[in-house]
Amino acid sequence: MPLSPLGIFHTVLAMSALFSVAMLLWQDKRINFERALAKFYLAATLLTAFSALAIFRHGAPNAAHGLAVLTIVAITVGILASKVSFLGGVQKYFVELCFSSTVLFHLLPTATEILTRFPLDAPLVASLEAPLLLKTFATIVTVFLVMLGLQMNWLRTQQS
Repeated sequence: MPLSPLGIFHTVLAMSALFSVAMLLWQDKRINFERALAKFYLAATLLTAFSALAIFRHGAPNAAHGLAVLTIVAITVGILASKVSFLGGVQKYFVELCFSSTVLFHLLPTATEILTRFPLDAPLVASLEAPLLLKTFATIVTVFLVMLGLQMNWLRTQQS
């Protein structure tokens, strides 16, 4: 099934967000809200999440819609948490957890779309329960957890 204009917008925006967060994580090891690139990433991610809520490829809300809602909540809570001081010493960890979780929320539906659409004449997986897709999810979650652990350790070693 070809992408709709909204689907194309959503995909282009999501890919630009993923490229920007890859640069952020490579350069800063975190999503530093003070950087313009981080603000771009979070804004693009919010727009991607909102646009995802209007896409119904399978006819009804699905797990991707739930991830879009979680993305909106994570960004909103992360921004609010970055502005308050009552969290004390855990503030930087909590904010990074909120912002970094959005990477996971991007990658799971991205993997699903790629594996269920490509190659065009014979997609690699036919259903959301396909073993290849489930293994891909497990790999993404594992890499995310390792990345998050490294980020938290890195934040611990930084001067506030």
